Amino acid sequence: MKIAFVGKGGSGKTTLSSLFIRHLAARRTPVIAVDADINQHLGAALGLDEAEAARLPSMGAQLPLIKDYLRGTNPRIASAETMIKTTPPGEGSRLLSITGDNPVYRACARTLRPEGDGGGEVRLMVTGPFTEADLGVACYHSKTGAVELCLNHLADGRDEFVVVDMTAGSDSFASGMFTRFDMTFLVAEPTRKGVSVHRQYREYARDFGVPLSVVGNKVQGPDDLEFLRDEVGDDLLTAFGQSDWVRAMEKGRPRTLAELEESNRGALDVLRETADAAYERRDWQRYTEQMVHFHLRNAESWGNEKTGADLSQQVDPGFVLGERPAPQPAPA
Repeated sequence: MKIAFVGKGGSGKTTLSSLFIRHLAARRTPVIAVDADINQHLGAALGLDEAEAARLPSMGAQLPLIKDYLRGTNPRIASAETMIKTTPPGEGSRLLSITGDNPVYRACARTLRPEGDGGGEVRLMVTGPFTEADLGVACYHSKTGAVELCLNHLADGRDEFVVVDMTAGSDSFASGMFTRFDMTFLVAEPTRKGVSVHRQYREYARDFGVPLSVVGNKVQGPDDLEFLRDEVGDDLLTAFGQSDWVRAMEKGRPRTLAELEESNRGALDVLRETADAAYERRDWQRYTEQMVHFHLRNAESWGNEKTGADLSQQVDPGFVLGERPAPQPAPA
């Protein structure tokens, strides 16, 4: 299943997404972690030092390979060059699975084993940072397009996860990628600024039937909880308190997940249970229709002009993405 963590900058969404990822991995649940934030900190939160994190392969740099692989033998896609971030799969496309091996993962993913977490593994992929060369000529969506394309071609099942640390603020909703998730967790501090994006997020999510729950962070007591309930109502799912464990991690003194405070471990259990329940409600037909909807909008807005092709012809009207991919021969 696909999970997104969103929130205002500084809310702690990277910290909580990394905790949830480690929580899953510790239980030997297959998990792919994706850093889609303009500030790339998920690798460090999962235990890499700064030098290691800086050397992670960029999905953006591998976009030609990703397109070529996913295109497969789909006759509706004339060339990899005509694929855009919203191109949907169809008959002949190669689909990704969370546990599979393929050229995309070999080029873009690094396997991590967080120390002391029971031997579980995490596959980490990153969009790549916004570089000086991008200034004035590219928007950050040129980086996250690789993530959106992979999510469109991912046939995932329950008890396996993709967890995406999204870019901060309402920019998470600036493309159709926000409809790709079974559950979106909005991380909010108990302050006016902390909850300021909630109403906007809720309206976007409601319009497209996207499940959204608020996760309080840095909550110090009943008054903080009451404030969050007053501001976000029934959208408040659970809350994480102040954490010595997190403070130690931020100082570069990591601890094992078993040492996390009991109340915060309980909050992680709530996130997992909520994600499981959301997956049970997934409608593959609607999921595919939303994918097509945003593709046609992007094609008309800019895609046709950029590629010189009628991208509406990439839509396979009889295709519905399902839980398991059909076997496709992979290139050597």
